Amino acid sequence: MKRILVVGAGGQIGTELVPYLQQIYGHDNVIAADLRDDLVEKLGRNAIAEKLDVLDEKGFTKLVEKYDIDAIYNLVALLSAKGEQMPGVAWHLNITALINALNIAQSHHCSIFTPSSIGAFGKNTPHDNTPQDTIMRPSTIYGICKVTGELLSDYHYERFGVDARSVRFPGIISNGALPGGGTTDYAVEVFYEILKPGHHYTCEVPEDSYMDMIYMPDALKAAVQLMEADPAKLVHRNSFNIASMSFCPRELFAAIKKRIPDATFDYRIDPVKAAIADSWPDRMDDSCARNEWGWAPEWDLDRMVDDMLEVIGKKYQNA
Repeated sequence: MKRILVVGAGGQIGTELVPYLQQIYGHDNVIAADLRDDLVEKLGRNAIAEKLDVLDEKGFTKLVEKYDIDAIYNLVALLSAKGEQMPGVAWHLNITALINALNIAQSHHCSIFTPSSIGAFGKNTPHDNTPQDTIMRPSTIYGICKVTGELLSDYHYERFGVDARSVRFPGIISNGALPGGGTTDYAVEVFYEILKPGHHYTCEVPEDSYMDMIYMPDALKAAVQLMEADPAKLVHRNSFNIASMSFCPRELFAAIKKRIPDATFDYRIDPVKAAIADSWPDRMDDSCARNEWGWAPEWDLDRMVDDMLEVIGKKYQNA
């Protein structure tokens, strides 16, 4: 049975990945680690949780040795919009965390998953049906970190045999933890705002900005499915396009309004988010993931909207 360490476990993905992994591999085989005391305390209610500064390679190594870890999910990252506010911090955190994780994976024979993103692409990338292998010239520090991460992970695989794998996540929609400073955050925030009294949401992304999105259950499935895939069949490793649904704010809001007729929406455009959204793909071609390890999403726009409204609505009722 695998022994798994999830670093950055208190974030949007980690809070849902940890219980998902526990269901598959067993409660005591999944270790959740984060830097913030409040997140470690929260994680510790339902998982084995440890405080960890991933920039401290010695401390990181001790944790891997303590629990005899053989798979690392490295979720540490400063996201796109927030990264533009602190580019130096974003580079230092994102890249140092990855290098430490790769070095430890090499020395302790661990496999490693590090998410990449649609942010790895740029304005010169084909936006419609974006190919798996194409030009990657991102205009954000977040995207630059992701491209660098893909290259570093491939380097460690080819040079040292580290079993490094990743997917390029679209914007992730979740009814668990709130997002943390990404360009696609509107697609989560809107559900929380529209279910409050007044039923109104102000969007910072232009109404016609199409971006790939994925619902969290599909995102979790993709990560684990790739990590369990036969390595002999993997050509790309770092990193696979995966796609599920593509929409713009106008289409998402129309779907919500069908279900909440008195919902209203307006726009107050954030120029940074608008520029980032404009540079990202409208929809990616994920045929390599489908062919190499059987990727297939289960959630579409309508099913996702129904589920988000139901789950978040229950949260407000029980608050």
